[in-house]
Amino acid sequence: MAEAFNEKTLSADKAQRYAEAADEIASVLDGEPNLTARMATVASMLAASFDHYFWTGFYVVDPTRERELVVGPYQGTLGCLRIAFGRGVCGAAAATGQTQRVDDVHAFPGHIACDSRSASEIVVPVFDRGGALIAVFDVDSDRPAAFDAVDQQGIEAILKAVFA
Repeated sequence: MAEAFNEKTLSADKAQRYAEAADEIASVLDGEPNLTARMATVASMLAASFDHYFWTGFYVVDPTRERELVVGPYQGTLGCLRIAFGRGVCGAAAATGQTQRVDDVHAFPGHIACDSRSASEIVVPVFDRGGALIAVFDVDSDRPAAFDAVDQQGIEAILKAVFA
């Protein structure tokens, strides 16, 4: 019983932290139209807000290459420079337009190991106001199964508020 209570408390605390981060990000970005500045701010502020984040950043749809992502603003160790749609977790999110939450990246078919310390990952597609895919937001953790529905809901809400 105590374990279930602790999980609920931790989830509520995490949800509250996402709400606070959303407010902080909205305040900092108020009036800022530049897409790169918006992405850099989101990556930086979320990376600083959560201990379970190991690598945090954007892979942007490259308008010069069909169905390919190129690394954008991020926080962490060296990221992969380019990822084809459908390849790895980021490519799966880009190809399907759906959030990918992976508890064990080593068990994910075609996982791209940019940093071998990565153990779990969540990748959220980013759409503009017109509904076009502009990027994916990638968060890795060095902990297995680090991301849950609270993370997914929090990240999706922040990205929708900032980019759509």
